[in-house]
Amino acid sequence: MKTLPVMILLIATFCLSACNTFQGFGKDLQRSGEAIEKTAK
Repeated sequence: MKTLPVMILLIATFCLSACNTFQGFGKDLQRSGEAIEKTAK
């Protein structure tokens, strides 16, 4: 259970470093959701 918050923090850090703005973060997050949705279908 201790590793879950650490993993979430690492993922969030990676995502924020991958895009320059919070708007870019929103777009990245949306694309991730679309990819997951496409995989589920």
